Amino acid sequence: QVQLVESGGGSVQAGGSLRLSCAASGFAHNNYCMGWFRQAPGKEREVVAVIEGDYRPIYANSVKGRFTISRDNAKNTLFLQMNSLKPEDTAMYYCAADSVLVNLWRGSPDYWGQGTQVTVSS
Repeated sequence: QVQLVESGGGSVQAGGSLRLSCAASGFAHNNYCMGWFRQAPGKEREVVAVIEGDYRPIYANSVKGRFTISRDNAKNTLFLQMNSLKPEDTAMYYCAADSVLVNLWRGSPDYWGQGTQVTVSS
């Protein structure tokens, strides 16, 4: 059974940092493209960052230079380091996985996690 379990969300003031984790199980993690999405209240879910293998990270323009996606294949874990957080980063953050990068980038991955809430106050 495939599972993606996010953790690390919380409340932080603007300018602060958080590190999200996504523990994957039930599939060959290192053969999949992984990514982070977010959805703010009243808005559509949007891609934040995706990574293919151990390289080729791709970021949304809104987070470039502030967020870093990485993965530890030995531990089947995906990370999102978020620095210089802004109130507009407030959202539910989701981990996702797909064997095809374009499916992930387009927001139609095979697997989704349940999400972890990030709240940034001004």
